[in-house]
Amino acid sequence: MPPLPDRPAPLQRWLPAWLFGCLLAGWLMLAAASAHAQGVELAALQVQRQDGALNLDFNARVNLPRAVEEAVQRGVPIYFVAQAQLLRNRWYWRDERVVRVSRSWRLAYQPLTNSWRVGLLGGLNQTFPTLAEALSLASRSSDWKLADLKDLDADKDYYLQFSYRLDTSQLPGPMQFGLGGQGDWAVGVSSTLKVELGTP
Repeated sequence: MPPLPDRPAPLQRWLPAWLFGCLLAGWLMLAAASAHAQGVELAALQVQRQDGALNLDFNARVNLPRAVEEAVQRGVPIYFVAQAQLLRNRWYWRDERVVRVSRSWRLAYQPLTNSWRVGLLGGLNQTFPTLAEALSLASRSSDWKLADLKDLDADKDYYLQFSYRLDTSQLPGPMQFGLGGQGDWAVGVSSTLKVELGTP
């Protein structure tokens, strides 16, 4: 009868899996840190009542990935979109969407003047000497009207779902096709906020 093959010791069996797990965890931590450094940080988000309306203020800090910044410097305009929807809690059915609003900004480099132009779509444009200044304008909004207070019920519970992102759907068609799964272009942030309608 041939001898049975030696069985690996317990340490030999689980050590490769343990090492693989450690390497995977380290890679995920590096990837998460990179995504944060190249993404969007939501510095401020608040809803307030003013002049009979419910208004939204937000301020985001954008750090463009190298691939995106290089594309803009080559003359490709980029777009950012902020979306907000106000929902009312309902225990007996899915939550009711009361209102949904959105705003879009276009940012482009002007090589002849070595400047950056940015503005709300359908609105006026402003020109800045640096990309940082242009991004600052394209990533904040104040007194953005969500709804009239008279249309809301102060006895109900509401919450806000907010997102701000780089809108790749506005890029030129061939460029959209070439993006594929490139994570450098997945720039955005989202947040949920409880809305208080009580007396100030």
